[in-house]
Amino acid sequence: MALIRTEKLSHTYSTGTPFEHVAIRDICFEAERGEYIGVIGATGSGKSTFIQHLNGLLKPTAGFVYYDGVDIHESKHRTKEVRSKVGLVFQYPEYQLFEATVFDDIAFGPKNMGLPDSELKDRVYEAAGFVGLNESFMQKSPFELSGGEKRRAAIAGVIAMHPEVLILDEPTAGLDPGGQAEIIRNIMNYKNSRDATIILVTHNMEEIARNVDKIFLLRNGYLVSNGTPAEMFCDTEKLAKMGLKAPVAAIIAARLRALGLPVKDGIYTIKQLQAELNKLKSKGGVYA
Repeated sequence: MALIRTEKLSHTYSTGTPFEHVAIRDICFEAERGEYIGVIGATGSGKSTFIQHLNGLLKPTAGFVYYDGVDIHESKHRTKEVRSKVGLVFQYPEYQLFEATVFDDIAFGPKNMGLPDSELKDRVYEAAGFVGLNESFMQKSPFELSGGEKRRAAIAGVIAMHPEVLILDEPTAGLDPGGQAEIIRNIMNYKNSRDATIILVTHNMEEIARNVDKIFLLRNGYLVSNGTPAEMFCDTEKLAKMGLKAPVAAIIAARLRALGLPVKDGIYTIKQLQAELNKLKSKGGVYA
């Protein structure tokens, strides 16, 4: 049974007004425990609206969200319970930092769960460790931190709640390549340590290609397709028509095939492409 599942999930904003807007329609989605899932789509496709339903921040206009087989809106108690198990990190989460110290900011969520002080401290330091913030950061003001450090502190605040599902909306947006890589490593560390389900919303196809098990593609509020990275990145032209750029390796592989080179299908990372070209070179299929 899927850990988290939606059934014909739809949401309309400003129903019955001149501003009525259907953001998502009839989305059926499943995520298993321990899966790493990517959610992609052009701006305005409904990605952020969709993920805000998965921990009950938004209530469906129609359809259902199930966590561990139970409707998350079955009762107010159930919704509150699910919010402690499904952590959501918004885009640019560092703008939500507000406490006097980094320790207090990371502690805010678990403190509201009513944890004793001893466990609270353990969780704060554990979460800080996952994101690469050592003890020297704990008594600093969050506003003294660099942009990347603020981002990590904000993510730590969600991780400290020990969510079974961690959802991140564009977690590397605005960071330099080094900062992006560090955030992705932090996420993977948490996933591996707790067998957590990760749901990553991003426009960065390189991140998706290297990390996820499965991809869900939204367009105009509909879930139009899903599959493995190899399946989803096999048609680079189709993605381009939807306003999405496939990973560089997939684009290069497609162009080489168009030129007549026997490059196999299913290539979407630089490592795969390099291995394929080395193999062809050894067989005399390409020339240095």
